Amino acid sequence: MANREALRELQTRLANRLQAARSEGVQTSWLAVESAGSRYLFPLAQSGEIFPFASTQTVPYTQPWFLGVANLRGGLYGVVDLAGFVGNRPASARPDGSRADSGRAEARLVALGATLEVNCALLVDKLTGLRNAEAFTSSSEPPAGSPEYFGSGFTDAGGAYWQEINLQALSQQPQFLSISA
Repeated sequence: MANREALRELQTRLANRLQAARSEGVQTSWLAVESAGSRYLFPLAQSGEIFPFASTQTVPYTQPWFLGVANLRGGLYGVVDLAGFVGNRPASARPDGSRADSGRAEARLVALGATLEVNCALLVDKLTGLRNAEAFTSSSEPPAGSPEYFGSGFTDAGGAYWQEINLQALSQQPQFLSISA
């Protein structure tokens, strides 16, 4: 119960900081998340609301990474398992609503920003906060052969690698928009 309250407090703090960053228009550049052991950075200008993971209504004959649809604040959103889409999580291990998953308590849905005009939310395993450029010691080009929506890679002071994902480019990818199996 204490963990659930701590997670709610973290989510509230992140939501407040996101709103403050948007209204003040400076400092923080990315929402940092983890999914299947990989670390990702979502540009704040392209990120939308954050929701706790709720069960989804499955949709038959779709890609394994498409978990279904969810009602988020009265809107119908497609839910995509980010790690499954980028190939870091096998379909059999996806944290969909049909099986118990001990890590689901920290899982969150990050909606794409309204300006992208795609009603979609990305399932991530964990939120790790907000980051700005000063949080990283170096940056690099995306790895060779990486998808078009991968932005720069960043290394933090602890040596951890963070991959930026351009959500606008992701939302326009034909394979992302084509959920049928």
